[in-house]
Amino acid sequence: MTVHGSVAPGFEPVRDAFADVLADARGGGSFAVVRDDTAVVDLWGGLADPASAAPWRDDTLCVLFSGTKGVVATVVAALDVLDPDASVRDLWPEFTADATIGHVLSHTAGLPYVDSPHDMLDNAACAALLSAQRPLWTPGSRVGYHALTHGHLVAELLRRATGRSIGTLVREVLAEPFGLELHLGTPECLDERMARLLRAPGYTISTFLDDPERRKIVERMYAGLLDSDERMNSAAYRRAELAAGSGTGTARSMARLYDLLARGHVVAPDALARATRTWSEGFDAINDRPLRFGLGYELEDPIGTYGPASRSAGAFGHSGAGGGRHGAWPQTGLGFSFVTNELRSENADGRADRLLDALDASL
Repeated sequence: MTVHGSVAPGFEPVRDAFADVLADARGGGSFAVVRDDTAVVDLWGGLADPASAAPWRDDTLCVLFSGTKGVVATVVAALDVLDPDASVRDLWPEFTADATIGHVLSHTAGLPYVDSPHDMLDNAACAALLSAQRPLWTPGSRVGYHALTHGHLVAELLRRATGRSIGTLVREVLAEPFGLELHLGTPECLDERMARLLRAPGYTISTFLDDPERRKIVERMYAGLLDSDERMNSAAYRRAELAAGSGTGTARSMARLYDLLARGHVVAPDALARATRTWSEGFDAINDRPLRFGLGYELEDPIGTYGPASRSAGAFGHSGAGGGRHGAWPQTGLGFSFVTNELRSENADGRADRLLDALDASL
């Protein structure tokens, strides 16, 4: 498949790596790197819709899945209205678990799924159910990725603190002021620009997990989304303001967002330092995957999610289901983003790693 876009002199290895990624693709994608407000890598190619053979264009939008969490973490840090040391009940009196806001933001609240019949697209209803639910562990005692419930909880906390929905906040705090092509609650007028998501053969989630009982928990967490091409490609999913995973955007805008953060914009320095220090780490209580979180952001980890150790010290961002990778290398002063519509299992997906290795070699 043809590689479109450009790279700055010296970044040709990244173009070569992206060409290799596309050569093995059924779908398409884009990779962008922004440094000091300059796009040094801006590449795209492949198919936005394999069924119709529609090509990936420079303005193709794609679901970010959990890359959305990094966008929302930025909103939280920029507003600085949620005290991580405060009890959730200070803002949300109906909440029954003895958890702090920091527990919610760092995936240690013990509420990784909604334990009642529910519509995952209904933020308010899911938040209400979670507020009455008994945690699986004492909040703060273990870390476990709250794949979807993280969004329900954070959206409700922000709604109570600001009176505005999370989609409105993404637009007013990030998208409009900084000219970023990021949406949470994607409007109908943009549907024609959306990439169609597809799962690679054999796609599965939580590939670090072997325990059959905890596998049932994982299936419960993701039921109706990552196991359903219809749901993940639906307008209803894109319209929903799911702070954990229904955001849409371009690699160009995600890379710009993280470059802005790396350069001290968007979020006050002390607030960003607080949000990107370690608030939780260890092996996921459910998935057996090593985790390290700030306040909503993923941080560099032992398995190299954010690239070579020489570059990723202090890195933060968020990955997304199926292969998306978005973040900042603060010591190098840049933001990067890989967006793709072809979901691959984590243990069989080296695309983002290959691109970050090539980026490292180009610097």
